[in-house]
Amino acid sequence: MADRPTLYGIPNCDTIKKARKWLEDKGIVYEFHDYKKAGIDADRLRGWVAELGWETVLNRAGTTFRKLPDADRENIDADKAVALMLANPSMIKRPVLDLGDRRIAGFKAENYESAFS
Repeated sequence: MADRPTLYGIPNCDTIKKARKWLEDKGIVYEFHDYKKAGIDADRLRGWVAELGWETVLNRAGTTFRKLPDADRENIDADKAVALMLANPSMIKRPVLDLGDRRIAGFKAENYESAFS
């Protein structure tokens, strides 16, 4: 595990708030990477897609994705998913917790609990 895990997301997201509260309640020191301010680099995003699958990393349930034209929402593969997420970081599943040796997409207390036990 990295010295400090990094939580990737946007600060006003309710799921991010839950993840941050969980980490803080457990006394876990972490870095926060705000997509809105800092963006996301293509290599890191491609790494997440390779590790977790684009189907996990691309948030297809959010309003940003649902507002896309039909052509953009069809025939998605890893490359197209990465391009969509780079153009619109709000489409990245939130949060992504980078533990150094692995990543966790989304927030479920039981997943975080097992990651830090």
